[in-house]
Amino acid sequence: MPDVTSLHHTAPAASSPADLPSSPQDLLHRIESYYDAVPRNGARLESFGPLSLFVRVGPGGPYYARPTLDWPTTATATDVAAVRARQRELGAPEAFEWVAETTPGLRAAVEESGLVVHEHPLMVHDPNAATPDLPDLAKGISLADGSKAMLRILGPLDAALASALAVPWTAFAEPGTAIGTAGPAELTAQVLARTADGTVTRMAQRIEAGHTVIAAALADGLALCSGQHQPVGHVTEIVGVGTLPSARRRGLAQAVTATLLADARTRGIPTVFLTASDEAVAHIYARLGFRRIATALIAEPA
Repeated sequence: MPDVTSLHHTAPAASSPADLPSSPQDLLHRIESYYDAVPRNGARLESFGPLSLFVRVGPGGPYYARPTLDWPTTATATDVAAVRARQRELGAPEAFEWVAETTPGLRAAVEESGLVVHEHPLMVHDPNAATPDLPDLAKGISLADGSKAMLRILGPLDAALASALAVPWTAFAEPGTAIGTAGPAELTAQVLARTADGTVTRMAQRIEAGHTVIAAALADGLALCSGQHQPVGHVTEIVGVGTLPSARRRGLAQAVTATLLADARTRGIPTVFLTASDEAVAHIYARLGFRRIATALIAEPA
């Protein structure tokens, strides 16, 4: 039986904003510490030695297993099998996430256990990088029909919050960067679903608590694109940036990411990172000054 530890809802002590990582290894360790901290607002930890399983407490999506922070040895296939058995017992997905360069030996153990590993570019923003001129975000982004999409950070009671949470669900159901078919009708269906399953209420609480920041590009009160960042101490990760498929190729995702990045900077957060879904998406983020530093790995059953 694993060791079960209740997790406190406080982040570890953060360093000074001026205390930037002095080496790539320091930067990766800072990100690993973030990965260990960020689930703790909604999960309990079950320890399996070199692996840690985060188990959702209360409503919301399931979590995953990761390498235990600063554990001296790498997990074996036997360790992976033990975690998978516990995930099945809990009815949770048999999912593992880690960074290839930080825990290089884990991939072999995970693949030996029968899981499939997917690679994704792990990127960190370089504050000294030259970035292209962006549209004046205060004036919005012109759309094909002559209207404009306006950008803003959403509060917990914002009327646009439901559609901002619905957009990524609609976007990820039709992946890629090409213009797609899903539009307002599909978005409306997701708004109803995210309201009914309690997602809107939970995210409003996270915004109120400072755990999540949401930015959106809005037209006629509905989000055409949205994304989030999740601050913990002096590190934050940009996640869930998605554009309504019928509204792609207008620069909305880049503008939303820039809005999130600007918000993180105003909070004095020196380390801003993200995981791109593929190389094409990584190229978009590179235009904003994000640089690939490692490879994020996600394992799941075939």
